[in-house]
Amino acid sequence: MPAFTWPASYSASVEVAPRVTRAAFGDGYEQRVAAGVNTIARQWTLRFVGYDATLAPIEAFLVARAGVESFDWTPPSGSAGKWVCRKWQRTHSGPQYGEINATFEQVFGE
Repeated sequence: MPAFTWPASYSASVEVAPRVTRAAFGDGYEQRVAAGVNTIARQWTLRFVGYDATLAPIEAFLVARAGVESFDWTPPSGSAGKWVCRKWQRTHSGPQYGEINATFEQVFGE
């Protein structure tokens, strides 16, 4: 399994939205239950800043996976897991300098 090893900039953020099945009844009463196993998947928003020589291998890694193939990655202050990157954006902010903004989504069972 390929591994993503490049460190992200300090502005990395994580979003957590547990999958829950909810049944709403009258008078505001509701019941909730976890929707399957692995109900807490994380989504990281990452930023990589640097010269083109630094960013090119990162973008090549993401292009090679094409939003389909998962890869190993360890998030900041977290534990290793399987991830997929379905979207990223490359910005050129100067001569041979720029950034990549990417969204890593946690996946299970691969």
